[in-house]
Amino acid sequence: MLLPAAYIEHDADFRRLIDQLATESLVAVDTESNSMYAYQERVCLVQISTRTADFIIDPLRVADLSPLGPVLADPKIEKVFHAAEYDLMCLKRDYGFVVSNLFDTMWAARICGHRMLGLNRLLAEYLGIESDKSHQRDDWGKRPLSEEGLLYAQMDTHYLPALRDKLLLKLEEMGRLTEAYESFADYVQVPAAEKRFDPEGFWRLTNLSDLTRRQWAILRELYLLRDSIAQERDVPIFKVFSDAALVELAKASPAKSNDLKRVKGLPLSSAQRYGRELLHTLDRGRRAPLPRMQQRGTETEPAVVDRFMALRDWRKARAEQRDVESDVILSKDAMWAVAFKDPKTMDDLEGLSGLGPWRRNAYGQEILDVLARMRE
Repeated sequence: MLLPAAYIEHDADFRRLIDQLATESLVAVDTESNSMYAYQERVCLVQISTRTADFIIDPLRVADLSPLGPVLADPKIEKVFHAAEYDLMCLKRDYGFVVSNLFDTMWAARICGHRMLGLNRLLAEYLGIESDKSHQRDDWGKRPLSEEGLLYAQMDTHYLPALRDKLLLKLEEMGRLTEAYESFADYVQVPAAEKRFDPEGFWRLTNLSDLTRRQWAILRELYLLRDSIAQERDVPIFKVFSDAALVELAKASPAKSNDLKRVKGLPLSSAQRYGRELLHTLDRGRRAPLPRMQQRGTETEPAVVDRFMALRDWRKARAEQRDVESDVILSKDAMWAVAFKDPKTMDDLEGLSGLGPWRRNAYGQEILDVLARMRE
């Protein structure tokens, strides 16, 4: 029978847990954040499982989470995550934590050729466990948490050590273990999640190519309004207006309340709730200084783009040979790094991001051959 996870909400209990974790050789880790419910999300739970016990740490109650940092950074302790990227970014953003000696069960499954990568799918296939995902959208910032929600959070790490063991065996059988650990080591280098609002971030929205400069000015004012409303209400920006609605508002630039109701992608409830603010903002945008499109650096040379495209074609064919997804072979960033450097020897490949010793040995000569053909 599964025992409930120990709920850690007092500093004394937390310090005792840290002492215990420091003696472990493996811990499974997951986090829950309130990104669906808050303007500035934060980590609201940290779940940790050893091979014998489960713990749920409450960062909203524990005053100082910093003692967890050395445990996560300790290379002698293997940290097992599933789809670690977002968890790592949030832990870096909120606490400055870095993780070493990572085993990511999702990436391990990808390297093994799996296409269905959800934790529930892998638990069912490898361990015969049916997991409940009905609490995925819970508000983890609310207190008290329900028993059902806590059980869901516990399940996200409880079976990870056993799943790691199964995938480790499969990686060994396939001769892919060294590749996997090189991928895990690359994976922990992800940057911290963004914490500050960028007032010029509207340039990163999609479908802006057919907007006029005046519509850009309107879009910028709308973008600032959305953030202001979200911050005041303490809700995520997508709960105010979608990106698509902002672009459509900038294009249509309605001047009357009734016109707002006809803007594509703008719910009637939003048009009614924020109608006056929207009309004032649209009017301000019609009078605002015209923005200049942000410089995105010098234009990439055609030869670099050609090399990238050739590498992309090679990567796709190589992935089909191995029956894995393309970025398992080489990341897009790594291909750009190669395309810019245009290496001619194996030594030239050293030091390029995403091209560790295993990948250089496995694919280095193939990459050089692709580039050599480009020079013929």
